[in-house]
Amino acid sequence: MSLNVRIEQTADGSDTLYVPLLNEHYHSVNGAIQESKHIFIQAGLQKVAGLKKDISILEIGFGTGLNTLLTLLEAEKSALNIDYTTLEYYPLPIDVVEKLNYTQQLQQDVKQDYLNLHTAKWNKPEDITAYFRLEKVETDFSRLDFNKSSKTFDLIYFDAFAPEKQGEMWSQEIFDYLYACTNPSGILTTYCAKGVVRRMMQQAGYLVERLPGPPGKREMLRAIR
Repeated sequence: MSLNVRIEQTADGSDTLYVPLLNEHYHSVNGAIQESKHIFIQAGLQKVAGLKKDISILEIGFGTGLNTLLTLLEAEKSALNIDYTTLEYYPLPIDVVEKLNYTQQLQQDVKQDYLNLHTAKWNKPEDITAYFRLEKVETDFSRLDFNKSSKTFDLIYFDAFAPEKQGEMWSQEIFDYLYACTNPSGILTTYCAKGVVRRMMQQAGYLVERLPGPPGKREMLRAIR
């Protein structure tokens, strides 16, 4: 499946995608790159990397691949061995991906790595670099059989569309499943700070922290098993 999208520039100069059907952006309009770095790299990956160097990550919402690219770059910089699983129901056409300006904004020679993330085969693990192993799974996460997964993760990026736009992705059943998939001392990070989401995480068993959000957003959530 695919969504009709258009490219828009955010306040930090990096691109995002706007989905007219949902009246929703893929990232904060206050800055796509700075949002991803703040929520997923600084509040998530860097905290886990302080404890271990072999890290398994689950991402809910591959989207533009920005979180994935930033994770790959952190793996290379800090010599982290990352096994990265990402789920997506609406893969982007490569012609849209090629127009996004992340590699220029990051001012690093990572264009080929970024394209490799998007052209990697679906549903099959692939080594993108010596430090970064990727498995993209094309699936509707809200319809998974929650009783059939045995893989566990040190870190979960929960980056689905907002609850008011994609409510089926923010259910107690999903957070119970994610808690079961989280290794001891593992972390889940998300941009969403709604009280109902925090309470579902707590009911699942997580210890939940409210943290300062990225520019333009007061708070975010980090959950620890």
